Amino acid sequence: MTGGTNQLISVSPEELKFQFELEKQSYCDLKVTNSTEHYVAFKVKTTSPKKYFVRPNTGIIHPWDSCFIRVTLQAQKEYPPDMQCKDKFLLQSTIVNNDADELPPDTFNKDNGKNVEECKLRVVYISPHSSPGHSEDAFKGSSDVNSSRAVQRARDERDAVFRQTQQLQQELEVLKRRKNWRSDAGFSLKLSLLVGLIGLMVGFLLKLLMSSPSTE
Repeated sequence: MTGGTNQLISVSPEELKFQFELEKQSYCDLKVTNSTEHYVAFKVKTTSPKKYFVRPNTGIIHPWDSCFIRVTLQAQKEYPPDMQCKDKFLLQSTIVNNDADELPPDTFNKDNGKNVEECKLRVVYISPHSSPGHSEDAFKGSSDVNSSRAVQRARDERDAVFRQTQQLQQELEVLKRRKNWRSDAGFSLKLSLLVGLIGLMVGFLLKLLMSSPSTE
């Protein structure tokens, strides 16, 4: 079986993609998921073991669990023809009885009718200057999209803070006007009371003058 999913495990991504640069290492992570209620052992093989470093290359995955396998392409001194790679990986899997520390040598032996499933993965080299449509560029595009979203989010937050600041300034102006109005209203009230009091006093004096007896 080539790539993807079988009855015991599922593998993502379905092919190994490495950004190829001279004198530089590159790696690809595989997520291997146990799709059963059993313990499943796995083993990774490759047609070019000297070019790649695989960790872990064997292991046991608990029921319904998953693990990550990192495949590292060692630094190369020359480009492959047309950036084409013929290397292949084989991921074997089989059910085991328990979570043993070490796998027996015959774990993936198909003799005696043992069910050993195999998942083949091809290798793809990607140039750092590859055209759009390649996975590395898609990854970079995704990073650019995330960066753009982060910038837009920061701008939105900045605009929101600016709007809140403007709103607070407007509310402050309203409060100032209300305070001034209240001060003016209080002054007018005091002035009215003072005028009214003076009027009462004047009226009282006039009444006294009018009611006083004549001296004639």
